[in-house]
Amino acid sequence: MMRVAVGGLGAVGLPVARFVAGAAGMFTLGAVSSSSEASARAKLGQGLEDIPFCTADALSERADVVVECLPPEHFRAAAEPTVNAGKILMPLSVTQLLVNWDLVEMAETTGARIVVPTGALLGLDAVRAAREGTLNSVKMVTRKPPAGLASAPFVKEQGIDLSALAGPLKLYEGSVRDAAQKFPANVNVSVALSLAGLGPDDTRYEIWADPAVTRNTHSVTVDADEVSFEMSIANVPTEETPATGKLTPLSTIAALKGLSQTLKVGS
Repeated sequence: MMRVAVGGLGAVGLPVARFVAGAAGMFTLGAVSSSSEASARAKLGQGLEDIPFCTADALSERADVVVECLPPEHFRAAAEPTVNAGKILMPLSVTQLLVNWDLVEMAETTGARIVVPTGALLGLDAVRAAREGTLNSVKMVTRKPPAGLASAPFVKEQGIDLSALAGPLKLYEGSVRDAAQKFPANVNVSVALSLAGLGPDDTRYEIWADPAVTRNTHSVTVDADEVSFEMSIANVPTEETPATGKLTPLSTIAALKGLSQTLKVGS
């Protein structure tokens, strides 16, 4: 059985941890980390009292795969020991890869794997395939309910009040790399898209706060010499964290299953 550790027990980490704990014969939940052991025990609830708790930097000592669902500022604490140990890192804070790219280079030396789940997006298989030909342009537009963007650093720094928007407001237009700095917890999907395609500097991105939408909506336009396509997805926000869609933990579970499945279809 594959040992899995989960860093962070929020809107993504908690359902993933519960799935792993219940997937007898497939996985073992080696450890979890959270803001405190008391918080972790309270969240895990009855039946999971014996799951080991440890700090983020010790997760890799208890697992073959570390699923990182931590606040961005704690990303490296979990990621670096995992990569250094040559194990599998499954990061959900994908924006942090851009500012910790040395971990990708380290993985080439240690034999570690960094597996990014599709998350709240779709079509990354097609984008990766288009990259093998001549990929000309990739653009993504995100629209979220204002509540899902109110805590973004850029919104706070600019003093933007999203509480009483009468219509859609474009908060950002530019490169994915720049967006990742301004919205570190909101644009993980755009970073994943950029890594599958043209990279964070050449992937164009817009993010809107839109009071008319009730779901986190992402639209992607891709043009290549061999193919052109458009795709869109509308994710139901989680109750705990409106910026996170309910599809994200399910995508993470699917990615975990894909590590050991005999038959694997796509990513």
